[in-house]
Formats: sequence, structure tokens, C-alpha cells
Amino acid sequence: MAAKSKPIPSVWTRQQREPDQPALSRAAIVREAIAMLDAEGIEALSMRKLGARLNAGATSLYRHVATKDELMELAVDEVAAEIAVPPADSPDWRAAVTEAARSFRTTALRHPWLASVLGQAGLAYLGPNLMSYAERLAALFTAAGFPEPSRAIDTVMTYAIGMSTTEAAWLTTIARSGETEADFIARLMPAARRAAAGHEHLADSYADVAAAIDPAQAREAKFAYGLEVVLDGLALRLQH
Repeated sequence: MAAKSKPIPSVWTRQQREPDQPALSRAAIVREAIAMLDAEGIEALSMRKLGARLNAGATSLYRHVATKDELMELAVDEVAAEIAVPPADSPDWRAAVTEAARSFRTTALRHPWLASVLGQAGLAYLGPNLMSYAERLAALFTAAGFPEPSRAIDTVMTYAIGMSTTEAAWLTTIARSGETEADFIARLMPAARRAAAGHEHLADSYADVAAAIDPAQAREAKFAYGLEVVLDGLALRLQH
């Protein structure tokens, strides 16, 4: 007899139980979890702490969300609704993909935990908002003429997730320092220059960082440059 396959551990594959506390909805739990994640990070999130913020016990939360992993799935899908993707009939596919990637970055920096969670989960998140996001990207790349739009999506999203994860971690470090980004960089630069002494090319790159007037603009330009390189490569594939 063939072994019975185990169900996929996901909130989207589990039948939801009828709640016995109408005042404490799953939507309210997810909203509070997102607020907690944004303010304190993934490490600080626990069902016990979340229950305390909602004036409910952890047991009450488990009636709506079976595990913390399920809660993360729901939180990811909720914020995924904030990511914009232009319509598939956009006249310039590169401009449309750029807008979609920038929207992802903006959302990921607004929710600093998002990119790293998506990077770890891969295809494990099956929520409706993420599915809608992927479908709109697929429609965009299909309309542009890509024979395998999923490969193009993977390429762009791998770049966007990787860059956003690094940028969000950097901004989290700065936030914890209590300084502005410019002040943090100014304090860091003397040590960086000393470490780069004798390394000609590194010393030049640190000089470029120090010369940047607006760190936020510098980060945005860095993201845009890499995205242009990715799209250049995809455009070459499209021509062949």
C-alpha cells in the first residue's frame, strides 16, 4: 500500500476552522503582526507577545492561526498587496518591469523583514496577493515576447530580493544606532579608510561613498544601475 502523502504545511492548504471569538479576527491578528514586525523585526515576533498586544492569550490566536509560520505567510501576503505592477499592455516592457521592481523595493524597505523572508521561502508562499503579483509579472513578460516568462521573473526578482534584503538590513542597523544615515556613514568612514589603506581600488570606492551628498539617492542609484544591467541581459535574450 502506498504511503499516504503528508499535507503541505501552509496556511493556504489547510482548511480554516470556524472562529469562536468573532471580536478577534484573523485580519486583526495579521495587521497587528505586521505592525510588530515593522517595528521590532522577526526575532521579536511571538504568539505570546502578539496576544498581549491584542489583549488576548496565545491560545486564542491559535484558534485563528495554527503556527507562527502560518502567521508569517499571512503577513507576507498582506503586504504583497502593496506592490504595484503596470498592465501587460504597457508600451515599454523595460519601463514597466523597472516600475514593478522599484515598487517591490519600496514595499520591502517599508517592511524591512519582507525581502529576507521571501528569499528564504522561495515558492513556499502561495497566498492570493503573491499569486496575483506573479501573474501580473508573467503577463507583462509574456506580452513583451519572452518564451519562458517565469525565468525572466526569477531573474528580476532574485536581484530585487537580494538588493532589498541587504538595503533593509543596512537601514535597520542605522535605525538601531539612533543616528541619521549621513551621520552614521560619516562616523564609519575614518575606520573604513584605514581598513582600505593600501588597497587602491577599495580606497577609491570608499571615497565615492564619502562624496555622496544624499545616501538615500546613492542607494536608489545603486539599485537602478544593477536593475539596468539585469534588463540589458534580458533584452539580449529577447533578441535571440
